[in-house]
Amino acid sequence: MSESAGETSYDLVIIGAGPTGLFAAYYAGFRGLSMAVVDSLPEAGGQVTAMYPEKMIYDVGGFAEVRGRDLVQGLLDQAAPWKPAYLLGRKAEKLESVEDGITITLDGGQVLRAGAVLITAGIGEFTPRPLPAGDGWLGRGMVHFVPALQAHAGQHVVVVGGGDSAFDWVLALHPVAASVTLVHRRAKFRAAESIVRQARDLGVRIVTDAEVTRFLDRDGALAEVEVQAKGAEPELLRADTVVAALGFTADLGPIESWGLQIDHRAIAVDPTMATPRERVYAAGDVAAYPGKVKLIATGFGEAATAVNNIAVALNPDAHLFPGHSSNAE
Repeated sequence: MSESAGETSYDLVIIGAGPTGLFAAYYAGFRGLSMAVVDSLPEAGGQVTAMYPEKMIYDVGGFAEVRGRDLVQGLLDQAAPWKPAYLLGRKAEKLESVEDGITITLDGGQVLRAGAVLITAGIGEFTPRPLPAGDGWLGRGMVHFVPALQAHAGQHVVVVGGGDSAFDWVLALHPVAASVTLVHRRAKFRAAESIVRQARDLGVRIVTDAEVTRFLDRDGALAEVEVQAKGAEPELLRADTVVAALGFTADLGPIESWGLQIDHRAIAVDPTMATPRERVYAAGDVAAYPGKVKLIATGFGEAATAVNNIAVALNPDAHLFPGHSSNAE
């Protein structure tokens, strides 16, 4: 890292602090590169931290199961010896090619200069779909995600939605909440049959063909919600918290204007993870190529591939394969 003329310089700037970006930071350090990690979210971990920090993840190699927040902390610990610069709560607005590298302008005007850029932005910026009846209740009894399960211990919780995330929250909250009820506006679910069956086997009440139509307070705090099922009288449910798990919309934001080949919110890459733009690479869910499988494990491998190829692009005398980390002193 170096500073000059109002710019901070790094060998590599990683855009996206999700699991793929954090592993890329470790691997960049392992290859002797200085790096900064930029993310518009205020905490590292990307979707894992924002959406399911308390949920178990079952498809990361070496772990029968690992809680989302523990995986993120492990990745931060793994990268820590290499001292990445974390620029969180900051959005990368502009990307411009300059001699021997790239400049990235952040919101607020800060300029980073990099030998190369690795985009690990996942699905991009995501916005939860609104629950109309909950307008004005966000943070006052309604949430979209559950960062800490114990915050809802002993509460009556109503989860609205019919996808995997809605049922995941139901299963996660069931052991700690006083009651959990799921409300879905259709009779059929988008969630996997196995987790729907788990919820039913636990005795969770599931109200289908129904919508939450009104929030009611007591002394300024959420106390009940009104639920209207098709062909039935409105019903009041006790509710200290409503989890509106209705999915989200996503877009790549400024990345779409960076002259990359983008299709369906994904960036086309070659087998080295390079984009058509010189010194710009992509890895993780945001990267696209034939046969791609979107898994955290896939992102880890792509991050290593990208960083090793970046190391050679920055120093043609470097070896593509650096040797196994187990051989490092």
